Amino acid sequence: MTNMMADIKKSLESYNGKWGEKKNLWDFSTTIAERKAFLSKKKLSYSLKMRIDDDAKVVRFSEMLVEAGSGFSTGGDFDSDMSTGFGVKKESYNTFKGALTGTIEEQSKLFGKDYSYQFDFKEIRTKVQEIVEKAGYKFEYQILPVK
Repeated sequence: MTNMMADIKKSLESYNGKWGEKKNLWDFSTTIAERKAFLSKKKLSYSLKMRIDDDAKVVRFSEMLVEAGSGFSTGGDFDSDMSTGFGVKKESYNTFKGALTGTIEEQSKLFGKDYSYQFDFKEIRTKVQEIVEKAGYKFEYQILPVK
């Protein structure tokens, strides 16, 4: 791990997130809000991905909000077969698929209707950008996930 990556990880310690790395693609995720309903629970997480290109001295950065839920459902819907009793239901949503694409600010407005949270996305982006640029790398922000 480079000094730059160590500095980025240290700067985000207070967010209590989890880091992962695979083939020089770094990801970080932290839960920013939860909501509970009858026998179910949903979580809203902030996730960032960074690809470090040492040869080009570029860091490609993307961020998104991800909603995941689990719990019990109470049967089928009216368009399909009706079921009786309870069933276990687990869902996850990637905000980069379907109608929830756009900047993280746009995603936050959509999720703000269902969740109450205080989370400054720009603060994380700014911290990462400052460390990247201080290390002599170019910071490239991408709306679509970095691959």
